[in-house]
Amino acid sequence: MDIVEQATKIIDEAQKHNIVLRAVGGVAIGMRCPSAKHRSLIRNYVDIDLVGHAKQDKGIKQVLTDMGFEPNKRFNALHGKKRLQFWDTKKNIDIDIFLDVFEMCHKFDLKNRIELDDHTVPLADLLMTKLQIVKINEKDIRDIIAILGDHGFGNKNNEMIDLDYIAKLCSEDWGLYKTLSMNAEKISKFVDDYALKDEHTQTVKSRIKTFLKRLEDEPKSMRWRMRARVGERSKWYEDVEEVKR
Repeated sequence: MDIVEQATKIIDEAQKHNIVLRAVGGVAIGMRCPSAKHRSLIRNYVDIDLVGHAKQDKGIKQVLTDMGFEPNKRFNALHGKKRLQFWDTKKNIDIDIFLDVFEMCHKFDLKNRIELDDHTVPLADLLMTKLQIVKINEKDIRDIIAILGDHGFGNKNNEMIDLDYIAKLCSEDWGLYKTLSMNAEKISKFVDDYALKDEHTQTVKSRIKTFLKRLEDEPKSMRWRMRARVGERSKWYEDVEEVKR
């Protein structure tokens, strides 16, 4: 089974038991972005990242176990209040489940946003959780170009990226602003290598400019301005350690 179909099956099965799970990460990009299937942007998905409610942790464990997935018992015992991990041993797929909070290089409280969309987190959160990766790599670049090429900015419907929401978060957190801006500028240098065609290239470049200007124009909080004075002299992100089986 295709890994995107596998993720969809997990989300749908959870829903049957009134358990809320939504996809985040590369698989979510595959669900929401048609261009992610194009030969210039397609990539292999090796794991499934999901977000659920901490209050439903027992139900989440039950659904995954009943579906035949093997829990990482040691990891779950240590981190089960905020994160769970399961394995699909037959297909060699890791399943990572964040509970309420998505925390990698930067921290995102998704508790009140998990249920705003079907099958994935909202596009704004999906874009941010990709752009927040400090040591961004090729697969992340492909994903970001796909989402920016397929979805414009706005908040009229779920197929638009709510840039106002992103700008508001960044205006209160200099570190998040720094990483998202840094990576958006970096992506602009790779668009010509991955975009589908000239029109797609110009669309992505235009949206990156809009993104950067919106983040810059948003009035900043006092906390943001105080942290900005320190700048890069103090690390503004967390290092991420990969969990080994």
